Amino acid sequence: MNMYDAIKFLHVLTVVFMAAPLYNLIVVNERLRFGRAPYAVDRYFENLIKTNAVRCFAFQATAFITGILLVLLSGPLSVLFTNPILLAKFVLLLLLSVLLSYVHFGIQPRIEALLGQVDGQEIQPGIAQQLIPWRSRRKKLAGFCLFFVISLVLVGLQVYARFDPVLTVVLLILAVLFSWRVYKTSIPFGWF
Repeated sequence: MNMYDAIKFLHVLTVVFMAAPLYNLIVVNERLRFGRAPYAVDRYFENLIKTNAVRCFAFQATAFITGILLVLLSGPLSVLFTNPILLAKFVLLLLLSVLLSYVHFGIQPRIEALLGQVDGQEIQPGIAQQLIPWRSRRKKLAGFCLFFVISLVLVGLQVYARFDPVLTVVLLILAVLFSWRVYKTSIPFGWF
């Protein structure tokens, strides 16, 4: 059995599992379709979003560990800083971790504290108004995270064979457009 190939498979699979920003944006946009939803519905959607963060931390750690193992199995660790593609992957993963940490430890506790003040089956208007800026900030950051995950995949594919620079730019533009579209709509038909 080739250990390198097994680790590479786990590394790529982990990045696929880091699709939480995509699905969190879909959940947020679907929640908006309810309008003024009962508290139980709102709580359900919030639970989906906040538990995805813990999963994403685990997937990010796995991507980091398997990435380091892949580098070590193919040469010295210093290549991480001399190979611009590997360095870009590292920086993007680090950026994702920082943004996720900010959302999980900064924004989500504020949302939870506000929801903890709800009395009854409906979210009171004053609490709902206070939730809007925090949820809006979280949604914007999820859009950026989605773009970073797509960029990680794009950069990761180029570790061993670089794409034509024009293709890379076109794919990055498409990643921005797709991230923006998911930010704005619930993409009911996937790509369309």
